[in-house]
Amino acid sequence: MGARHLVTLTLNVNGEMRRVTSDPDTPLVYVLRDEFKLKGTKLGCGLEQCGACAVLVEGAPVLSCVSPVSAFEGKSITTIEGIDANDTGSRVQAAFVTYSAAQCGYCTAGLVVAATALLDDNPSPNRVDIAQALTPHLCRCGSHPRVFRAVKAAAKS
Repeated sequence: MGARHLVTLTLNVNGEMRRVTSDPDTPLVYVLRDEFKLKGTKLGCGLEQCGACAVLVEGAPVLSCVSPVSAFEGKSITTIEGIDANDTGSRVQAAFVTYSAAQCGYCTAGLVVAATALLDDNPSPNRVDIAQALTPHLCRCGSHPRVFRAVKAAAKS
Protein backbone atom coordinates (compact mmCIF):
# COMPACT_ATOMS: atom_id res chain seq x y z
CA MET A 1 0.00 0.00 0.00
CA GLY A 2 1.38 3.44 -0.94
CA ALA A 3 2.03 6.35 1.36
CA ARG A 4 -0.89 8.62 2.11
CA HIS A 5 -0.84 11.99 0.42
CA LEU A 6 -1.62 14.70 2.97
CA VAL A 7 -2.41 18.32 2.24
CA THR A 8 -3.05 21.31 4.47
CA LEU A 9 -6.40 22.96 3.80
CA THR A 10 -8.05 26.06 5.21
CA LEU A 11 -11.77 25.76 5.76
CA ASN A 12 -14.26 28.43 6.81
CA VAL A 13 -16.36 26.58 9.38
CA ASN A 14 -19.06 28.47 11.26
CA GLY A 15 -17.38 31.75 10.38
CA GLU A 16 -13.97 30.68 11.67
CA MET A 17 -10.99 29.92 9.46
CA ARG A 18 -9.69 26.47 10.45
CA ARG A 19 -6.66 24.60 9.14
CA VAL A 20 -6.45 20.85 8.80
CA THR A 21 -3.84 18.49 7.42
CA SER A 22 -5.62 15.55 5.87
CA ASP A 23 -5.86 13.22 2.93
CA PRO A 24 -7.75 15.39 0.41
CA ASP A 25 -10.20 12.53 -0.24
CA THR A 26 -11.26 12.27 3.41
CA PRO A 27 -15.02 12.90 3.63
CA LEU A 28 -15.84 16.26 5.19
CA VAL A 29 -17.93 14.68 7.96
CA TYR A 30 -14.81 12.98 9.36
CA VAL A 31 -12.84 16.23 9.40
CA LEU A 32 -15.69 18.06 11.12
CA ARG A 33 -16.17 15.38 13.76
CA ASP A 34 -12.65 14.04 14.30
CA GLU A 35 -10.37 17.00 13.61
CA PHE A 36 -12.59 19.95 14.59
CA LYS A 37 -14.56 18.08 17.30
CA LEU A 38 -17.90 19.31 15.91
CA LYS A 39 -19.97 16.26 16.83
CA GLY A 40 -23.40 17.61 15.81
CA THR A 41 -23.00 16.51 12.21
CA LYS A 42 -23.66 12.78 12.28
CA LEU A 43 -22.45 9.93 10.12
CA GLY A 44 -25.45 7.73 9.42
CA CYS A 45 -25.40 5.61 6.30
CA GLY A 46 -22.21 6.92 4.69
CA LEU A 47 -23.98 6.72 1.31
CA GLU A 48 -25.78 10.10 1.07
CA GLN A 49 -29.09 8.38 1.73
CA CYS A 50 -30.10 9.40 5.26
CA GLY A 51 -29.25 13.12 5.56
CA ALA A 52 -27.75 12.96 9.06
CA CYS A 53 -24.50 14.45 7.72
CA ALA A 54 -26.04 17.59 6.18
CA VAL A 55 -24.21 20.90 6.48
CA LEU A 56 -24.73 24.21 4.72
CA VAL A 57 -22.12 25.09 2.11
CA GLU A 58 -22.49 28.60 0.77
CA GLY A 59 -26.06 28.43 2.16
CA ALA A 60 -27.05 25.23 0.35
CA PRO A 61 -27.53 21.86 2.06
CA VAL A 62 -24.78 19.37 1.27
CA LEU A 63 -24.44 15.79 2.47
CA SER A 64 -20.91 15.58 3.83
CA CYS A 65 -20.45 11.83 4.26
CA VAL A 66 -18.86 11.13 0.87
CA SER A 67 -17.81 14.59 -0.28
CA PRO A 68 -14.02 15.01 -0.10
CA VAL A 69 -12.78 17.71 2.25
CA SER A 70 -10.66 19.19 -0.55
CA ALA A 71 -13.86 20.25 -2.35
CA PHE A 72 -14.67 22.69 0.46
CA GLU A 73 -11.56 24.83 0.62
CA GLY A 74 -12.52 28.50 0.28
CA LYS A 75 -16.24 27.80 0.83
CA SER A 76 -18.34 28.81 3.80
CA ILE A 77 -19.46 25.75 5.78
CA THR A 78 -22.11 25.97 8.50
CA THR A 79 -22.67 23.02 10.81
CA ILE A 80 -25.48 22.57 13.31
CA GLU A 81 -23.17 24.12 15.92
CA GLY A 82 -23.16 27.39 13.95
CA ILE A 83 -26.69 27.37 12.55
CA ASP A 84 -28.11 29.65 15.25
CA ALA A 85 -25.92 32.52 13.98
CA ASN A 86 -28.40 32.56 11.08
CA ASP A 87 -31.75 34.12 12.11
CA THR A 88 -33.60 31.47 10.15
CA GLY A 89 -31.56 28.69 11.75
CA SER A 90 -32.32 30.07 15.19
CA ARG A 91 -36.07 30.13 14.40
CA VAL A 92 -35.93 26.57 13.05
CA GLN A 93 -34.15 25.31 16.17
CA ALA A 94 -36.69 27.02 18.43
CA ALA A 95 -39.58 25.54 16.43
CA PHE A 96 -38.06 22.06 16.64
CA VAL A 97 -38.00 22.41 20.44
CA THR A 98 -41.53 23.85 20.63
CA TYR A 99 -43.00 21.10 18.43
CA SER A 100 -40.90 18.26 19.91
CA ALA A 101 -39.65 17.54 16.40
CA ALA A 102 -36.87 15.27 17.60
CA GLN A 103 -37.02 11.96 19.37
CA CYS A 104 -33.68 10.19 19.45
CA GLY A 105 -32.03 13.24 17.87
CA TYR A 106 -29.75 11.44 15.45
CA CYS A 107 -31.33 12.90 12.31
CA THR A 108 -32.24 16.24 13.87
CA ALA A 109 -29.13 18.20 12.89
CA GLY A 110 -29.57 17.27 9.24
CA LEU A 111 -33.26 18.15 9.32
CA VAL A 112 -32.58 21.53 10.94
CA VAL A 113 -29.89 22.27 8.33
CA ALA A 114 -32.24 21.32 5.47
CA ALA A 115 -35.13 23.33 6.91
CA THR A 116 -32.87 26.36 7.38
CA ALA A 117 -31.72 26.20 3.77
CA LEU A 118 -35.32 25.83 2.59
CA LEU A 119 -36.59 28.82 4.56
CA ASP A 120 -33.63 30.99 3.58
CA ASP A 121 -34.50 30.24 -0.05
CA ASN A 122 -38.30 30.13 0.27
CA PRO A 123 -39.70 31.91 3.35
CA SER A 124 -43.26 30.66 2.68
CA PRO A 125 -42.98 27.02 1.62
CA ASN A 126 -46.02 24.84 1.08
CA ARG A 127 -46.22 21.19 2.15
CA VAL A 128 -44.77 19.96 -1.16
CA ASP A 129 -41.81 22.35 -0.86
CA ILE A 130 -41.10 21.10 2.66
CA ALA A 131 -41.42 17.46 1.60
CA GLN A 132 -38.99 18.00 -1.28
CA ALA A 133 -36.46 19.75 0.95
CA LEU A 134 -36.62 16.96 3.51
CA THR A 135 -36.69 14.05 1.03
CA PRO A 136 -33.06 12.97 1.57
CA HIS A 137 -33.59 12.90 5.36
CA LEU A 138 -34.69 9.76 7.16
CA CYS A 139 -36.16 9.72 10.64
CA ARG A 140 -36.59 6.21 11.95
CA CYS A 141 -38.44 7.49 15.03
CA GLY A 142 -41.33 8.75 12.93
CA SER A 143 -41.25 12.40 13.97
CA HIS A 144 -41.82 13.70 10.42
CA PRO A 145 -45.33 15.08 11.20
CA ARG A 146 -43.83 17.18 14.04
CA VAL A 147 -40.93 18.20 11.79
CA PHE A 148 -43.41 19.48 9.19
CA ARG A 149 -45.28 21.45 11.87
CA ALA A 150 -42.01 22.90 13.15
CA VAL A 151 -40.89 24.00 9.68
CA LYS A 152 -44.28 25.62 9.00
CA ALA A 153 -44.13 27.43 12.37
CA ALA A 154 -40.58 28.64 11.71
CA ALA A 155 -41.72 29.96 8.34
CA LYS A 156 -44.54 31.95 9.95
CA SER A 157 -42.43 33.42 12.78
